[in-house]
Amino acid sequence: MVFDFSSVLEQWPLLLGGTLVTLAMTLVSTLLGLLLGIACGWARANGASWLRFAVGCYIELVRNTPYIVQLFFIFFGLPALGLHMTAITASVLSLVLNLGAYAAEITRAGIATTARSQIEAAQSLALDRWQIFSRVVLPPALARVWPSLIGQVIIIMLGSAVCSQISTEELSFSANLIASRSFRNFESFIIAAVIYLALAVMVRQFLGWFGPRFIFGPALGEKS
Repeated sequence: MVFDFSSVLEQWPLLLGGTLVTLAMTLVSTLLGLLLGIACGWARANGASWLRFAVGCYIELVRNTPYIVQLFFIFFGLPALGLHMTAITASVLSLVLNLGAYAAEITRAGIATTARSQIEAAQSLALDRWQIFSRVVLPPALARVWPSLIGQVIIIMLGSAVCSQISTEELSFSANLIASRSFRNFESFIIAAVIYLALAVMVRQFLGWFGPRFIFGPALGEKS
């Protein structure tokens, strides 16, 4: 078998475009998904009973159904209810909802490990509930679970390849298009796999650097 990577690499604009779309989807999904996960994690830990029940139903629904079913429901099912959206919008929405559910449980686990004495000390300083959560509970909780959250972000980024099934022009879509044009399936997807590997390493390193410096502080990052 003779390998010919040149016929694939000469279509680098397609690969670059797909890679940039994958990165953009990952960036937006990570930002919104983690915010949703933190909010749901707080609701699961401290919310009213009805709110805990509602959030719990959302989490169980997402965690116990295949991602591709969630994607198809949003893209093909919601239009039946009059909610139409583009492929890229449906892809990002599905990724946000998926990441939010898993991040909620991870965040809740971090919140649950907060020492009661820390909360009581904050209450003695007359801090309100929001100040206690945002300044005392959340930063160390995120520091403890940050590696798990990073891992979930990587899973979401790699899972975005499924979005090619609704013609979202991300990396897998581009690789499949190149393969159909060049008839070099093996080479096309080997190159795509290498790019995904590079993206995963890059995202992991970036988030590992970003968290301790801008989210929960270097001291907490070292303790975690």
